[in-house]
Amino acid sequence: MNEVLTPWDRVRAWARAHWSALTWLRTIHVVTGLPIALLSSGVVIGLVAASIVLVWTVVVPIAALLLLVWAVPLLTHLQRARFQAFLGVDIPRTHRRFGTRNPLKLLVRAARDGGTWRQLGYHLLAPLIGLVGFLGVVCGWAACLVALPTTVQIWRAGGEWYMMPPVVIALALFVTVPWVARGITALDLIAAEALLGPSRSDLLAQRVESLRESRAEVVDAADAERRRLERDLHDGAQQRLVSLAMNLGIARTTLTDLPAPAHEVIVQAHEEAKQALKELRDLVRGLHPAVLNDQGLDAALSGVAARAPVPVKLQVEVEERVSPTIEAVAFFVVSEALTNIAKHARASRAEVRVLRRDRLLHVSVHDDGRGGARQDGGTGLRGLAQRVGSVDGRLSIHSPDGGPTTITVELPCE
Repeated sequence: MNEVLTPWDRVRAWARAHWSALTWLRTIHVVTGLPIALLSSGVVIGLVAASIVLVWTVVVPIAALLLLVWAVPLLTHLQRARFQAFLGVDIPRTHRRFGTRNPLKLLVRAARDGGTWRQLGYHLLAPLIGLVGFLGVVCGWAACLVALPTTVQIWRAGGEWYMMPPVVIALALFVTVPWVARGITALDLIAAEALLGPSRSDLLAQRVESLRESRAEVVDAADAERRRLERDLHDGAQQRLVSLAMNLGIARTTLTDLPAPAHEVIVQAHEEAKQALKELRDLVRGLHPAVLNDQGLDAALSGVAARAPVPVKLQVEVEERVSPTIEAVAFFVVSEALTNIAKHARASRAEVRVLRRDRLLHVSVHDDGRGGARQDGGTGLRGLAQRVGSVDGRLSIHSPDGGPTTITVELPCE
């Protein structure tokens, strides 16, 4: 059965919740907020004033603004620590690294960063919030401390009805000051979360970066899995098929005195084993060629060009090897493009160029075929675009009707 609470029990429960430890923590938060806010605004206004007054010296404004850029994160950290210590609220950080030691570039990047201006805005707004909170909360509690003893003395002295205003004032202050502390704290928290925490664009940028890292991990894991499958097939099933084909070849050569049907079975089994071995090699090569890991793009693409049904002119200029994932994408782009040329282009020749320039790997495949290739015209080119996009690369196709066709790919090396 539910316990029935008397009005007095309800009043006591409300009083315990109203004057809990959180009320005193809010009070301390408000009390400490004003001196910290005055310190922060004093530093900000002082450095800005120094840079304006002494602008003719050139050096002093730059030094003052550099100190401001250095001081703002420290003051923000101090305010975050106050919210964490007294309210248990962890305001998210805005992880910004301007990435330069050049003073002028540092000032320009800090000026272009919205987070810097929002933090400055909070440090200039905080004194106003702190002053209102200090007057409302500290003065309220002080009035309580004065009004309560006065009320008790009047009550003991047998005060009449005209002595009731001090009692009412004391009770009103005792009830309302915790609500004032809660309201000022909530206002301060709203301003801090809006100005000291990351903005919506910052959160979206962090989310995009997290998704980019997750996608890169997935792509690397898939590439590693392909390499593992290639290694297992090469060292396991392929070697068994080679051994089987050799044994069948020996039996086909040596066992010539068998009946014709039995000999025909051996011949067919030998041919099937060789065909299965060829298909398995093509499958292994399609998964991830071992030569790509061992010797790099030049050797792997040389093998692809040599096996192509049309003459291929190959040029590879990659002095420093890129990551295995980017190498795999470049290899499969060239391999799939040459396959498409052999199947659909009716070309007499093709040209492949792979060049590394700064942080980009440029891959181009050109043929003199009939043209008309479109990214949305089939699964082959669409698959290339998806594979290139998985590593933040760009693919473009120039293929007018009648030819020629040029596929250009740019892959980030890092």
